[in-house]
Amino acid sequence: MQLPNWPYPHTIAHRGAGKLAPENTLAAIRLGVSFGYRACEFDVKLSRDNVCVLMHDADLDRTSNATGAVADRDWAMLSQLDAGSWHSSAYVGEPIPTFANVIAYCNANDVAMNVEIKPSPGRERETGAAVARECERRCTTAKTPPLLSSFSTDALLAARDAAPESLLAHLFQDPLPSDWLHKCKSVGAIALDANWKSLTAAIVQEAHANGLRVACYTCNEIADAERLWSWGVDSVITDAVDRIAFRA
Repeated sequence: MQLPNWPYPHTIAHRGAGKLAPENTLAAIRLGVSFGYRACEFDVKLSRDNVCVLMHDADLDRTSNATGAVADRDWAMLSQLDAGSWHSSAYVGEPIPTFANVIAYCNANDVAMNVEIKPSPGRERETGAAVARECERRCTTAKTPPLLSSFSTDALLAARDAAPESLLAHLFQDPLPSDWLHKCKSVGAIALDANWKSLTAAIVQEAHANGLRVACYTCNEIADAERLWSWGVDSVITDAVDRIAFRA
């Protein structure tokens, strides 16, 4: 079976620059770019007033100077938070970015985006649709179309319904569930996106035989990445942007 076009590089920076800067911030994305990376992965969810913002967790406690659920805060409040001091003093005052601002930066600097739809509990379809529409509206001039991924099948279905041209990847935890192929097909995904420890050469071969590309997260050792590429893995998402050289 012919594989879909895959305009993404073999290496993608995880949450911007992995652990070298505060995750899911413009500072992290810029740092990943400074290491030569031309693609980044990051997480997007909705504020209470439906602004798409970069944030991994459902709550603010771990990566900001506030507490409580992201979904309970309006953007006006979120925009005032410090999303950098938890990481190190060098990033004190780093703000939570909007998805719109990150798209603008990536488009201007030719950085490909792997956008993980990371809905707060109960907002799966709402978040999937909002992220897809934001991409459709703001990425018309992007050299590389964004790849939308999610662990939530409902979020991916909503993204597909809202913007049918969206390129989708279905994410899975380790261990890889037995119905991974069915779930990928059910949302019209072009890729399987798995925990790298779940993959085998046989799984990569099965995915390719069924018309799916293969991405994986979060591989941080070059020897492991080389083995994955030897199996035919199309993109490796990594924190180790300082140790694993960018590979187109």
